[in-house]
Amino acid sequence: MRDRSPPVSARAIAAPGADMAAAMRHAHDLAARGQPALALAWMERAARLAPADDAVRYALAAARLAAGDGAGAARAVETVLASRPFRAGARLLVLACCMAGAWARAAGALAHFLRVYGFDPALRIPADLICRHMARPGWCALDPDGGVHWGGLPDGHDPEVRLDGRKVPLAGPTGRTMTLPPRWRRAHDITLAHDGAPLLGSHPDPAALCSPVGAVWPDARGVTGWVFMPAQPDRRPGLWVEDAHGRRPLALSGTVREGVHGPGLPVWGFDVAWAELAPHGAVRVVTADGRDLAGSPLPVRLPRARRVFPAPHARGATPARTPRRAACCRVVIPVYADRARTLACLDSVRHSLPPVGVVTVQVMVVDDATPDPVLARALDDRAARGEITLRRHATNSGYPAAVNTALADARGMDVVLLNSDTLVAPGWLDEMLRVAYARADTGTVSPLSNDASILTWPDPALPRPLAGGLAEVRHLMATALRANGGRDVDIPTAHGFCMLIRHDCLRQTGPFRPALFGQGYGEENDFSMRARLAGWRHRAAPGVFVGHVGGVSFGWRRAALQQRNLWVLNRLFPGYDALVRAHVRADPLAAARQRLSLLVWRGAGVRAGLRGAVLLVTHAEAGGVGRVIGQRAGMWRARGLLPVVLAPVPGGFVLNDGGVGEACPPLTLRWPEYGPVLVALLRALGLARIEVHHHLGHGGRVRDLCDRLGRELGVPYDRHVHDYAGICPRITLVGPAGRYCGEPDMAGCRACIRTLGALGDEADVSRLRHDTARDLASARRVVVPCADVARRLARYFPAISCTLQPLEDDRPDQSLTCFAAAGNDAPAPGLPPPTGRCRVVVAGAIGPEKGHGVVLAAARDAAMRDLPLEFMVVGHTCDDASLLETGRVFITGPYGADDAVALVRGCAGQVGFVPSVCPETWCFTLTLLWRAGLRSVAFDLGAPAARIRATGRGCCVPLGLSVHQLNTFLLSYALSRS
Repeated sequence: MRDRSPPVSARAIAAPGADMAAAMRHAHDLAARGQPALALAWMERAARLAPADDAVRYALAAARLAAGDGAGAARAVETVLASRPFRAGARLLVLACCMAGAWARAAGALAHFLRVYGFDPALRIPADLICRHMARPGWCALDPDGGVHWGGLPDGHDPEVRLDGRKVPLAGPTGRTMTLPPRWRRAHDITLAHDGAPLLGSHPDPAALCSPVGAVWPDARGVTGWVFMPAQPDRRPGLWVEDAHGRRPLALSGTVREGVHGPGLPVWGFDVAWAELAPHGAVRVVTADGRDLAGSPLPVRLPRARRVFPAPHARGATPARTPRRAACCRVVIPVYADRARTLACLDSVRHSLPPVGVVTVQVMVVDDATPDPVLARALDDRAARGEITLRRHATNSGYPAAVNTALADARGMDVVLLNSDTLVAPGWLDEMLRVAYARADTGTVSPLSNDASILTWPDPALPRPLAGGLAEVRHLMATALRANGGRDVDIPTAHGFCMLIRHDCLRQTGPFRPALFGQGYGEENDFSMRARLAGWRHRAAPGVFVGHVGGVSFGWRRAALQQRNLWVLNRLFPGYDALVRAHVRADPLAAARQRLSLLVWRGAGVRAGLRGAVLLVTHAEAGGVGRVIGQRAGMWRARGLLPVVLAPVPGGFVLNDGGVGEACPPLTLRWPEYGPVLVALLRALGLARIEVHHHLGHGGRVRDLCDRLGRELGVPYDRHVHDYAGICPRITLVGPAGRYCGEPDMAGCRACIRTLGALGDEADVSRLRHDTARDLASARRVVVPCADVARRLARYFPAISCTLQPLEDDRPDQSLTCFAAAGNDAPAPGLPPPTGRCRVVVAGAIGPEKGHGVVLAAARDAAMRDLPLEFMVVGHTCDDASLLETGRVFITGPYGADDAVALVRGCAGQVGFVPSVCPETWCFTLTLLWRAGLRSVAFDLGAPAARIRATGRGCCVPLGLSVHQLNTFLLSYALSRS
């Protein structure tokens, strides 16, 4: 049942990227030859091979549109637009919605396009159709030169245009195009209407239509960056560099930079060598109207570098040894956009602070010239009610400058810098202050979070979203306080998302440095290094948890600003990177994170109202065992038990909750060092059952754990058999001939292992079977999915009785049509259209033991003899290329559980085929073929053969059948069923 194959060739290892690129090339060739349906099938394959690649998904949307699948095209392009809006994608969405007849969605997509990207001749006819279907008076759009375009109005009628409420005449009528006066670029509101009704696309955004966007950063050679115009990506924008020598134009060259404004689309790049710039002052890169690109201005000459060391003590002056707690603490929240998250942050702060305390708390919001008038009014209202102190910038100055505005009169105050995309819970500030004053040399304090680099819980390498919002933050804050209250941990630098600065550290270190760090990123690290060199330490408060959305403020500029400011930071403080790397290697926060995770786990069952727990032991792979674990986890939770899934990691175990219900954090525990902790946790959870589904990767640890749980908790274990890893070191009973070995004597098994090597933990056959015999004998029950498995085990362990527990319902009274009707999956589109040949459908991950060689030989034979036979593989294989080269195989690429049946049905096959050459213990793909309505052929071997004979839903053939005979049988069987 497992999908574990021996190592394959280098070509197969590199296959996913190469196969995706080959599929895209073939799709483009087919489209150029006028075969859109077949082109779409290959593009769908490319998308399944690279599901996270926006360029592939956008190409898929275009292919679906060309093949007439408007709804599918809209779904694909919306996924891309959600992460990176761009003109071509927005236009494709409008066309796709029109093709699908989704006129309301089309109207919304068109209105957005016209407001942000302006006029596009390709949308003139679709816009007319949308207005007609939605009973809109008409549509309008501007171009970057002030031209007004419209349609849908009665002949001879022009739109009425108002700039900031004042009606303006349109100059130079030319049919359905006129020109606005130049002042339109400075207007705050542009309204286009007919008979008082706004047209579709009214209220265009002049800044979006006219302004280039881009980024600039320094490197060893000079200043480099990119720029483009979102409304007209093909137009070369004007760009200038300014320094002490004056202002001069920049030469731009076309380049492609991923992640900017669309998958694989070009932007304009530029480079300026340091030798071409003035040796002092700052350098700016600006647009025609004088706006700085993200990252501009850049300092040309940095302050003197000061090296920092990953040493246990900072080098520099020693701060005062008798810290005095400040009488006032100012919570500073710089604000720019993202109204919903900003107001949620302010609400969480207001409700988290006690009404009266030893320390007076002032909440100061710095409005950095928000472009959102509704947010600005909401801040004014809160200031009027006395909830916040509000300061406002006239122009956007960036995060460091906003912080300095709040620091300007904070003398003698402790200050907490808090991002506007955070959520806090009661107790957070008290605990941070407690940590801040527990040691004389503490300069800053930062909390744990779900997304805060080295402070991320449960794993710094894997930031996670806040699925539970403020309720989750409240729960984790209370749990963190119980787990780690009063503790602190040395860290190399504070984190600006939530950063307490003690008043005496702030006085000695000074404010942030906007001239060096521009709009933001890295400014708190600069502050931390300066404080460190003055003798101050930075500490984490693991008893505090603050929720953080992360990276919202800067959007696409984030990577450029990080690159810019990291370059500056490392030149100001050589050794900074080494300092952080040393911390990551040592990971002093690991124990605190683990204490928090353990308490979250301990409370999980209580919070969910469960009666106990079940331990599910598995391996670290996916495949059939992973599917069973997921099903069992869901079943036990529905029965009131918390699933605790235990998988191997080097030297121990990792626990998770099986992806159901409580979403407990992954918890890694070394064995046997943390054996008492694991046993105590399972005791606290009320362990009621143990199921051992696989021992691969665990060595002897699972045996030791089960023995200990039996002794200390009195809970026996059930052993579930999913493959033959307890008999065969190669797991699958496939020998040197590449098929079922026939289970030879011990000498034959040892010869096989000498030839092929072992895939399991134990290579010695005798020792493996001895250990398995002990494990099975010690189990409360030995559970097998099929009688064939029980018979095979009895050859080696005759004293063991097995409990039969099928993994799916194969009752003989169920007909094939009942299986087909069980799902509501409509056939998936985007598969190769019928060719007139008989189609044989193979499903799953097809490695050597799953019959890759069988399918390859059959396809080659079908091609050589020109048989009316072809194969559709729903899934992937260990070597797609060799199968595709036959011209008789199409491979969809990996599929998900939700679209599996639809894909098999969409193949329009006549027969299913299970080509496994090993004795499988169940075979989920056989059920998949049945659910899709296909009778299936399998070799007379293992559970598939037993299930086919028991149900009559197919036919079995001898394993040694020649490929000629196999193809002849598949053809005749398919024809007999049609």
